[in-house]
Amino acid sequence: MVAIIIGGSALWIGKARYDAPGPLAEDKAVVVPGEYGLMDIAELLVKQGVIADKWVFVGAALGTRSSSRLKAGEYEFAKGATTRQVLNDIVSGKVVEYKVTVPEGLTSEQIVERIMEVPELSGTVRQIPREGSLLPETYKITRGMTREDFLRRMARAQQAALKEIWAKRDPEVPLRSPDELVILASIVEKETGVANERPMVAAVFVNRLNKKMRLQSDPTIIYGLVRGKGRLDRPLTKDDITTPTPFNTYTIGGLPPGPIGNPGRASMEAVANPAKTNHLYFVADGSGGHVFSETLKEHNRNVAKWREIERDKKVDPSSAPAGASGHTGATPDID
Repeated sequence: MVAIIIGGSALWIGKARYDAPGPLAEDKAVVVPGEYGLMDIAELLVKQGVIADKWVFVGAALGTRSSSRLKAGEYEFAKGATTRQVLNDIVSGKVVEYKVTVPEGLTSEQIVERIMEVPELSGTVRQIPREGSLLPETYKITRGMTREDFLRRMARAQQAALKEIWAKRDPEVPLRSPDELVILASIVEKETGVANERPMVAAVFVNRLNKKMRLQSDPTIIYGLVRGKGRLDRPLTKDDITTPTPFNTYTIGGLPPGPIGNPGRASMEAVANPAKTNHLYFVADGSGGHVFSETLKEHNRNVAKWREIERDKKVDPSSAPAGASGHTGATPDID
Protein backbone atom coordinates (compact mmCIF):
# COMPACT_ATOMS: atom_id res chain seq x y z
CA MET A 1 0.00 0.00 0.00
CA VAL A 2 2.84 2.40 0.92
CA ALA A 3 4.63 1.56 -2.37
CA ILE A 4 1.49 2.39 -4.33
CA ILE A 5 1.13 5.73 -2.53
CA ILE A 6 4.81 6.61 -3.11
CA GLY A 7 4.59 5.57 -6.77
CA GLY A 8 1.44 7.59 -7.26
CA SER A 9 2.98 10.62 -5.59
CA ALA A 10 6.09 10.38 -7.78
CA LEU A 11 3.92 10.09 -10.88
CA TRP A 12 1.88 13.14 -9.81
CA ILE A 13 5.03 15.17 -9.08
CA GLY A 14 6.58 14.11 -12.41
CA LYS A 15 3.45 15.07 -14.32
CA ALA A 16 3.27 18.38 -12.52
CA ARG A 17 6.85 19.17 -13.52
CA TYR A 18 6.15 17.93 -17.05
CA ASP A 19 3.34 20.47 -17.47
CA ALA A 20 4.79 23.27 -15.35
CA PRO A 21 5.95 26.47 -17.13
CA GLY A 22 9.61 26.23 -18.06
CA PRO A 23 12.41 28.66 -17.16
CA LEU A 24 12.57 30.55 -20.48
CA ALA A 25 12.03 34.26 -19.87
CA GLU A 26 11.65 34.89 -23.61
CA ASP A 27 11.41 32.94 -26.86
CA LYS A 28 14.66 31.21 -27.75
CA ALA A 29 16.07 29.39 -30.78
CA VAL A 30 18.09 26.22 -30.14
CA VAL A 31 19.78 23.98 -32.69
CA VAL A 32 19.59 20.23 -31.99
CA PRO A 33 22.49 18.54 -33.86
CA GLY A 34 21.76 15.45 -35.91
CA GLU A 35 24.19 13.26 -33.98
CA TYR A 36 22.60 13.96 -30.58
CA GLY A 37 20.82 11.21 -28.67
CA LEU A 38 18.18 11.51 -25.94
CA MET A 39 20.55 12.34 -23.07
CA ASP A 40 22.54 14.79 -25.22
CA ILE A 41 19.36 16.63 -26.15
CA ALA A 42 18.13 16.73 -22.55
CA GLU A 43 21.45 18.18 -21.35
CA LEU A 44 21.46 20.72 -24.20
CA LEU A 45 17.97 21.91 -23.27
CA VAL A 46 18.98 22.37 -19.64
CA LYS A 47 22.17 24.19 -20.63
CA GLN A 48 20.20 26.51 -22.92
CA GLY A 49 17.69 27.23 -20.15
CA VAL A 50 14.77 25.69 -22.01
CA ILE A 51 13.88 23.10 -19.35
CA ALA A 52 14.75 22.88 -15.66
CA ASP A 53 15.14 19.11 -15.18
CA LYS A 54 16.69 16.82 -17.75
CA TRP A 55 15.29 13.73 -16.02
CA VAL A 56 11.71 14.88 -16.47
CA PHE A 57 12.43 15.24 -20.19
CA VAL A 58 14.19 11.86 -20.39
CA GLY A 59 11.47 10.12 -18.39
CA ALA A 60 8.73 11.62 -20.53
CA ALA A 61 10.49 10.64 -23.75
CA LEU A 62 10.93 7.06 -22.54
CA GLY A 63 7.44 6.89 -21.06
CA THR A 64 5.83 8.05 -24.29
CA ARG A 65 8.10 5.83 -26.39
CA SER A 66 9.27 8.85 -28.37
CA SER A 67 12.99 8.70 -27.57
CA SER A 68 13.75 7.27 -31.02
CA ARG A 69 11.61 9.87 -32.79
CA LEU A 70 13.47 13.00 -31.71
CA LYS A 71 14.37 15.10 -34.74
CA ALA A 72 17.36 17.33 -35.32
CA GLY A 73 16.99 20.92 -36.43
CA GLU A 74 16.54 24.47 -35.23
CA TYR A 75 13.63 25.01 -32.84
CA GLU A 76 12.02 28.18 -31.57
CA PHE A 77 10.84 27.49 -28.02
CA ALA A 78 8.27 29.87 -26.59
CA LYS A 79 8.66 31.81 -23.37
CA GLY A 80 7.74 29.55 -20.44
CA ALA A 81 7.35 26.46 -22.67
CA THR A 82 6.56 23.34 -20.65
CA THR A 83 8.63 20.19 -20.96
CA ARG A 84 5.63 18.58 -22.65
CA GLN A 85 5.55 21.33 -25.29
CA VAL A 86 9.31 21.13 -25.83
CA LEU A 87 9.20 17.35 -26.26
CA ASN A 88 6.22 17.55 -28.61
CA ASP A 89 8.00 20.11 -30.78
CA ILE A 90 11.11 17.96 -31.11
CA VAL A 91 9.15 14.78 -31.78
CA SER A 92 6.98 16.44 -34.43
CA GLY A 93 9.98 18.14 -36.03
CA LYS A 94 8.46 21.58 -35.67
CA VAL A 95 11.64 23.28 -36.83
CA VAL A 96 12.13 26.95 -37.69
CA GLU A 97 11.55 27.73 -41.37
CA TYR A 98 13.18 30.57 -43.28
CA LYS A 99 12.02 32.15 -46.52
CA VAL A 100 14.47 32.51 -49.39
CA THR A 101 13.25 34.60 -52.33
CA VAL A 102 14.95 34.19 -55.70
CA PRO A 103 13.85 36.99 -58.07
CA GLU A 104 12.79 36.23 -61.62
CA GLY A 105 15.22 36.82 -64.45
CA LEU A 106 18.51 36.19 -62.67
CA THR A 107 21.10 34.11 -64.46
CA SER A 108 22.08 30.81 -62.87
CA GLU A 109 25.39 32.33 -61.84
CA GLN A 110 23.60 35.21 -60.13
CA ILE A 111 21.30 32.77 -58.32
CA VAL A 112 24.29 30.85 -57.00
CA GLU A 113 25.90 34.10 -55.86
CA ARG A 114 22.69 35.03 -54.05
CA ILE A 115 22.23 31.73 -52.22
CA MET A 116 25.88 31.74 -51.17
CA GLU A 117 24.90 34.75 -49.06
CA VAL A 118 22.06 32.92 -47.27
CA PRO A 119 23.51 32.05 -43.84
CA GLU A 120 20.94 29.35 -43.09
CA LEU A 121 22.12 27.27 -46.07
CA SER A 122 25.29 25.19 -45.89
CA GLY A 123 27.96 23.84 -48.20
CA THR A 124 29.22 25.01 -51.57
CA VAL A 125 28.04 24.68 -55.17
CA ARG A 126 30.26 22.54 -57.35
CA GLN A 127 28.76 23.49 -60.70
CA ILE A 128 26.60 26.37 -61.97
CA PRO A 129 23.22 24.91 -63.03
CA ARG A 130 22.18 25.05 -66.66
CA GLU A 131 20.69 28.42 -67.61
CA GLY A 132 16.90 28.42 -67.39
CA SER A 133 16.73 25.22 -65.33
CA LEU A 134 15.76 26.89 -62.03
CA LEU A 135 12.36 28.26 -61.00
CA PRO A 136 12.59 31.64 -59.26
CA GLU A 137 10.13 32.03 -56.41
CA THR A 138 9.99 32.09 -52.60
CA TYR A 139 11.05 28.85 -50.91
CA LYS A 140 10.86 27.77 -47.29
CA ILE A 141 14.02 26.18 -45.93
CA THR A 142 15.35 24.91 -42.63
CA ARG A 143 18.76 25.74 -41.20
CA GLY A 144 21.50 23.46 -42.46
CA MET A 145 19.92 22.60 -45.82
CA THR A 146 22.73 22.33 -48.35
CA ARG A 147 22.97 24.75 -51.24
CA GLU A 148 23.17 21.81 -53.65
CA ASP A 149 19.87 20.49 -52.26
CA PHE A 150 18.31 23.93 -52.56
CA LEU A 151 19.30 24.14 -56.23
CA ARG A 152 17.96 20.63 -56.84
CA ARG A 153 14.69 21.74 -55.28
CA MET A 154 14.56 24.76 -57.61
CA ALA A 155 15.25 22.49 -60.58
CA ARG A 156 12.47 20.07 -59.62
CA ALA A 157 10.06 22.99 -59.23
CA GLN A 158 11.02 24.25 -62.69
CA GLN A 159 10.50 20.85 -64.27
CA ALA A 160 7.05 20.52 -62.69
CA ALA A 161 5.99 24.05 -63.64
CA LEU A 162 7.26 23.73 -67.20
CA LYS A 163 5.51 20.40 -67.72
CA GLU A 164 2.21 21.90 -66.55
CA ILE A 165 2.56 25.11 -68.59
CA TRP A 166 3.65 23.33 -71.76
CA ALA A 167 0.61 21.03 -71.58
CA LYS A 168 -1.71 24.07 -71.46
CA ARG A 169 -0.02 26.10 -74.20
CA ASP A 170 -1.80 27.65 -77.16
CA PRO A 171 -1.16 25.25 -80.07
CA GLU A 172 -0.73 28.28 -82.36
CA VAL A 173 2.45 29.34 -80.56
CA PRO A 174 5.40 28.56 -82.90
CA LEU A 175 7.55 26.79 -80.33
CA ARG A 176 8.72 23.24 -80.86
CA SER A 177 9.70 22.23 -77.35
CA PRO A 178 9.53 23.20 -73.66
CA ASP A 179 13.16 24.32 -73.98
CA GLU A 180 12.18 26.87 -76.62
CA LEU A 181 9.39 28.11 -74.37
CA VAL A 182 11.93 28.75 -71.60
CA ILE A 183 14.24 30.57 -74.02
CA LEU A 184 11.52 32.98 -75.14
CA ALA A 185 10.18 33.36 -71.59
CA SER A 186 13.64 34.37 -70.40
CA ILE A 187 13.62 37.19 -72.96
CA VAL A 188 10.13 38.31 -71.94
CA GLU A 189 11.26 38.27 -68.30
CA LYS A 190 14.13 40.62 -69.04
CA GLU A 191 12.04 42.96 -71.19
CA THR A 192 9.41 43.97 -68.66
CA GLY A 193 8.84 43.96 -64.93
CA VAL A 194 5.20 45.00 -65.37
CA ALA A 195 3.07 41.93 -64.72
CA ASN A 196 0.16 42.74 -67.03
CA GLU A 197 2.53 43.52 -69.91
CA ARG A 198 4.07 40.08 -70.11
CA PRO A 199 1.39 38.53 -72.40
CA MET A 200 1.67 41.56 -74.72
CA VAL A 201 5.46 41.44 -74.84
CA ALA A 202 5.25 37.70 -75.50
CA ALA A 203 2.79 38.38 -78.32
CA VAL A 204 5.23 40.79 -80.00
CA PHE A 205 7.95 38.14 -80.11
CA VAL A 206 5.56 35.37 -81.15
CA ASN A 207 4.24 37.57 -83.97
CA ARG A 208 7.80 38.28 -85.06
CA LEU A 209 8.67 34.59 -85.08
CA ASN A 210 5.60 33.89 -87.20
CA LYS A 211 6.67 36.58 -89.69
CA LYS A 212 10.32 35.42 -89.73
CA MET A 213 11.39 38.80 -88.30
CA ARG A 214 14.37 39.05 -86.01
CA LEU A 215 13.41 39.41 -82.37
CA GLN A 216 15.72 42.41 -81.84
CA SER A 217 15.68 42.22 -78.05
CA ASP A 218 18.20 44.38 -76.20
CA PRO A 219 18.70 41.96 -73.27
CA THR A 220 19.95 39.32 -75.71
CA ILE A 221 22.72 41.70 -76.76
CA ILE A 222 23.80 42.10 -73.15
CA TYR A 223 23.75 38.37 -72.43
CA GLY A 224 25.84 37.69 -75.52
CA LEU A 225 28.41 40.26 -74.45
CA VAL A 226 28.79 39.06 -70.85
CA ARG A 227 28.03 35.38 -71.54
CA GLY A 228 25.77 35.23 -68.52
CA LYS A 229 28.55 36.26 -66.16
CA GLY A 230 27.94 39.43 -64.20
CA ARG A 231 26.48 42.64 -65.58
CA LEU A 232 27.45 44.88 -68.48
CA ASP A 233 27.66 47.97 -66.21
CA ARG A 234 27.40 50.41 -69.09
CA PRO A 235 24.78 51.52 -71.62
CA LEU A 236 24.48 49.60 -74.86
CA THR A 237 26.12 51.24 -77.86
CA LYS A 238 25.39 51.18 -81.58
CA ASP A 239 28.45 48.99 -82.05
CA ASP A 240 26.92 46.46 -79.65
CA ILE A 241 23.96 46.04 -82.00
CA THR A 242 26.13 44.73 -84.80
CA THR A 243 28.52 42.73 -82.64
CA PRO A 244 27.68 39.14 -83.59
CA THR A 245 27.20 36.68 -80.75
CA PRO A 246 25.11 33.51 -80.68
CA PHE A 247 22.60 35.36 -78.47
CA ASN A 248 22.34 38.73 -80.23
CA THR A 249 18.86 38.68 -81.78
CA TYR A 250 19.73 41.76 -83.83
CA THR A 251 22.21 39.64 -85.80
CA ILE A 252 20.61 36.17 -85.70
CA GLY A 253 17.24 34.91 -86.85
CA GLY A 254 14.83 33.08 -84.58
CA LEU A 255 15.59 32.20 -80.99
CA PRO A 256 19.03 32.29 -79.37
CA PRO A 257 20.59 28.90 -78.56
CA GLY A 258 19.57 29.03 -74.90
CA PRO A 259 17.86 31.09 -72.21
CA ILE A 260 19.33 34.41 -71.09
CA GLY A 261 18.22 33.90 -67.51
CA ASN A 262 15.78 31.96 -65.36
CA PRO A 263 12.22 33.10 -66.10
CA GLY A 264 9.43 32.99 -63.56
CA ARG A 265 6.17 31.13 -63.91
CA ALA A 266 4.27 34.23 -65.10
CA SER A 267 6.62 34.82 -68.04
CA MET A 268 6.43 31.17 -69.07
CA GLU A 269 2.64 31.30 -68.90
CA ALA A 270 2.67 34.50 -70.97
CA VAL A 271 4.71 32.81 -73.70
CA ALA A 272 2.52 29.70 -73.62
CA ASN A 273 -0.61 31.84 -74.01
CA PRO A 274 0.32 35.27 -75.36
CA ALA A 275 -2.12 38.10 -75.89
CA LYS A 276 -4.05 38.06 -79.17
CA THR A 277 -2.61 41.15 -80.83
CA ASN A 278 -0.92 42.17 -84.07
CA HIS A 279 1.78 44.17 -82.31
CA LEU A 280 5.31 43.86 -83.67
CA TYR A 281 7.07 46.60 -81.69
CA PHE A 282 7.22 48.18 -78.26
CA VAL A 283 9.21 50.94 -76.66
CA ALA A 284 9.54 52.38 -73.16
CA ASP A 285 6.86 54.93 -72.31
CA GLY A 286 8.94 56.78 -69.72
CA SER A 287 6.84 55.64 -66.76
CA GLY A 288 8.17 52.13 -66.31
CA GLY A 289 5.90 50.51 -68.87
CA HIS A 290 5.83 50.26 -72.65
CA VAL A 291 3.77 51.43 -75.59
CA PHE A 292 3.02 48.87 -78.31
CA SER A 293 2.53 49.31 -82.04
CA GLU A 294 1.69 47.28 -85.14
CA THR A 295 3.58 49.24 -87.77
CA LEU A 296 7.10 50.53 -88.14
CA LYS A 297 5.81 54.04 -88.81
CA GLU A 298 3.84 54.07 -85.57
CA HIS A 299 6.77 52.56 -83.69
CA ASN A 300 9.16 55.22 -84.93
CA ARG A 301 6.78 57.91 -83.70
CA ASN A 302 6.74 56.23 -80.30
CA VAL A 303 10.54 56.07 -80.31
CA ALA A 304 10.65 59.81 -81.05
CA LYS A 305 8.35 60.47 -78.10
CA TRP A 306 10.58 58.35 -75.90
CA ARG A 307 13.60 60.35 -77.02
CA GLU A 308 11.86 63.57 -76.02
CA ILE A 309 11.16 62.13 -72.57
CA GLU A 310 14.79 61.10 -72.19
CA ARG A 311 16.01 64.49 -73.35
CA ASP A 312 13.83 66.09 -70.70
CA LYS A 313 15.61 63.86 -68.20
CA LYS A 314 18.94 65.06 -69.63
CA VAL A 315 19.86 61.54 -70.70
CA ASP A 316 21.55 60.94 -74.05
CA PRO A 317 19.20 58.59 -75.94
CA SER A 318 21.42 58.19 -78.99
CA SER A 319 23.72 55.48 -77.75
CA ALA A 320 21.59 52.36 -78.00
CA PRO A 321 19.08 50.45 -80.14
CA ALA A 322 15.32 50.51 -80.40
CA GLY A 323 14.43 47.28 -82.12
CA ALA A 324 11.38 45.22 -81.28
CA SER A 325 11.83 46.14 -77.66
CA GLY A 326 13.08 49.66 -78.21
CA HIS A 327 14.18 49.36 -74.62
CA THR A 328 16.71 52.14 -74.68
CA GLY A 329 15.75 53.62 -78.00
CA ALA A 330 18.00 55.28 -80.54
CA THR A 331 17.69 53.96 -84.06
CA PRO A 332 14.39 53.10 -85.74
CA ASP A 333 13.64 49.47 -86.38
CA ILE A 334 14.57 48.57 -89.95
CA ASP A 335 12.43 45.44 -90.40
